Amino acid sequence: MTLSDVPFLSALRERMSWLNARQTLLSQNVANADTPGYAARDLKPMDFQSELQRHQPSAFAGMAVTDTKHIVVPGSGREQSEDGTVTQTETTETGNSVSLEEEMMKVADTQAQYQAAANLYSKAVGMMRTAIGSA
Repeated sequence: MTLSDVPFLSALRERMSWLNARQTLLSQNVANADTPGYAARDLKPMDFQSELQRHQPSAFAGMAVTDTKHIVVPGSGREQSEDGTVTQTETTETGNSVSLEEEMMKVADTQAQYQAAANLYSKAVGMMRTAIGSA
């Protein structure tokens, strides 16, 4: 068994890869904050339930729908494209939809999430090394 076979580590690597791609997209938004007509983009959030089913398909049955009368949240002013990116629809007079404050908050949040995933990965590998006696 290699480290790539451990589902927890595989999920962490995928999460870190997604966060890296999001950071790249957010940096493009910041770089184009003054570009007329530029639409700010973001990645579609990772779906926790689908990740669980992919890594442990038989261990997780999924959520059951309990009532058809539950409230449905309407659209949030964001459009999703086929490649998984989400485009903000609020724009300025120049047609630019980048809000530097929002983008910088997203950048900081993404950085914190990446650091947390990297720390978890490091701790898990360290625990495995200790368990097999090669620390």
